[in-house]
Amino acid sequence: VQLQASGGGLVQAGDSLRLSCAASGDSFSPYLVGWFRQAPGKEREFVAAITWGSHNRYFADSVKGRFTISRDDAKNTVFLQMSSLEPEDTAVYYCAARLNKYYSRASGYPYWGQGTQVTVSS
Repeated sequence: VQLQASGGGLVQAGDSLRLSCAASGDSFSPYLVGWFRQAPGKEREFVAAITWGSHNRYFADSVKGRFTISRDDAKNTVFLQMSSLEPEDTAVYYCAARLNKYYSRASGYPYWGQGTQVTVSS
């Protein structure tokens, strides 16, 4: 499966932004899809994940209550809705997919999109 992330941009603190992850080459429905982010000089970190069928959602503590994740398998797309954005959310955001159960480490995801830049100004 090939992934394409989009929707990033430059926003102000407190604003909202929605990222999309579109899949091609295979049906998205059996995959667990995760979002990760990487700020300059930092390691890639887990942000959120959604299981197949939207049965379960997982979030990093730093984004709980501010970010939501959803999927539209008919459109082969997963969304990351980000609200109350903070300068600390500035990073390149990546979507990734795996066929197995939930896992929060980037090394467990074999399929990756190219990343989309999110910049939050104070």
